[in-house]
Amino acid sequence: MRPSWHPDSLADRAGFLRRRALLTQATRAFFAARGATEVETPYAVRAPGEEVHLQAFATERLSPTGAREKLWLNTSPEFAMKRLLVAGAGPIFQLARVWRNGEHSDLHAPEFTMLEWYRPGADFAALLAETESFLRAVLPPVVSCRGITTSLAHFQRLTMQEAFARYAGADLLGTLEDAAALAASAGATRRPGETWEDLFFRLLLERIEPQIGRACPTFLTHWPAPQAALAVRDPADPRVALRVELYVCGLELANGFEELTDAGEQRSRFEADRARRHAIGGPDWPLDEDFLASLAHGMPPACGIALGFDRLAMIASGADRIDQVLWLPEPEPERVSPVFSVRVSTSDVPMEPIPHA
Repeated sequence: MRPSWHPDSLADRAGFLRRRALLTQATRAFFAARGATEVETPYAVRAPGEEVHLQAFATERLSPTGAREKLWLNTSPEFAMKRLLVAGAGPIFQLARVWRNGEHSDLHAPEFTMLEWYRPGADFAALLAETESFLRAVLPPVVSCRGITTSLAHFQRLTMQEAFARYAGADLLGTLEDAAALAASAGATRRPGETWEDLFFRLLLERIEPQIGRACPTFLTHWPAPQAALAVRDPADPRVALRVELYVCGLELANGFEELTDAGEQRSRFEADRARRHAIGGPDWPLDEDFLASLAHGMPPACGIALGFDRLAMIASGADRIDQVLWLPEPEPERVSPVFSVRVSTSDVPMEPIPHA
């Protein structure tokens, strides 16, 4: 296989990369026209977030005095951008570089670009409407990617409860936190040691995601509250939170929230997620007290969304693999030879990543 710097290799990607460049220009023009300011926030941070299953890259800062401080490459610019909302930055967006360890496939790169934007004063309905407007502004009316063609003429909105009933035959909210009940409701065989959360994501991946975001884009909304640690609960039904994921051409493309601004509730959710991460052997870092202090100072009501920009470039250009839309993709690491016996704990196996906003 030719290295990514080889002229023939770049020539193979040239058409996809030109489309990516136009997409970048159109993205900046869209947000500038809507009064949003482009920002840049630090990439090396003391706390990369509290999501249970994401693996972060570790690094170290060396001070002129010789003191050493462990840092992490961020998995999202979310906490930093919310600090800017507290500071009064107003509507903001960022084309940020982010890192997630243990991920490399046709749809995942360990280092990638995330488009993230926040709008103070916006509610959940406004977030969905602006996301629709953005996609229609930067993509053609019909897009095709990895053999799936999607029309942007209509966007489907489907709650999690509706999706599980339609495609898994299950009463999701009626079986919350009861793995045996969810398995029985879905007619699924529960695996040894499988928790409610494990089964929830297995059904989502196996039965629901293959059915949505194909003929038209799908907003999958109103997630169970335990799976939306940074979103406000729905006032009409506190079992669910105002979280949305967007699927286009069958790809999970974006993840957004009507943002939680209560510092006390956010602290308790962080502590619960930290306990779950530690229970499966995940890495540790300090609780982000500075972020919690900013919430306590007063973050305005806001909505935000994180969109995988490389996947958007795939959809815009018709690419089959994420490396086709990267200017200088890194080769996938060599796999361990199957002749060796390797013991891997379940905490070492990367789960399907959950982008966040």
